[in-house]
Amino acid sequence: MKRFFLGFALLFLAAVPAAAQASVEGRWTNMKRSVVIEVARCGQAWCATVVSASAKAKANARKGGTENLIGTRILTGARPVGNGVYKGRGFIPKRNIYAPATIRQLGPNVMEVEGCALAGLLCKEQRWTRVG
Repeated sequence: MKRFFLGFALLFLAAVPAAAQASVEGRWTNMKRSVVIEVARCGQAWCATVVSASAKAKANARKGGTENLIGTRILTGARPVGNGVYKGRGFIPKRNIYAPATIRQLGPNVMEVEGCALAGLLCKEQRWTRVG
């Protein structure tokens, strides 16, 4: 009987996707490697703050009305909703707007972030990879 439960437990753990086992905490960069964010706990949720950015990313943010991109919190209130998915609120510095955001962890080192503004009419999706 013990072998049965041990076997069942091992089967269950093997069936849990890697995304569900990984943490969103840490440093992440976008595909262009122009921005690095730090995802960390803030209260009962997760937040992301820009810790590094290229000159072009900083200039684009300034054009949108975000004077200092470094230190800007671009994700707030992200809470897990299951299966490696988190929902929160994202800030788009280039447009100086807030929008609902969905984070999907595709693996331990890859996440996809989608933000939709204007009642879902304007959506953008980005893939981020873990740094170091």
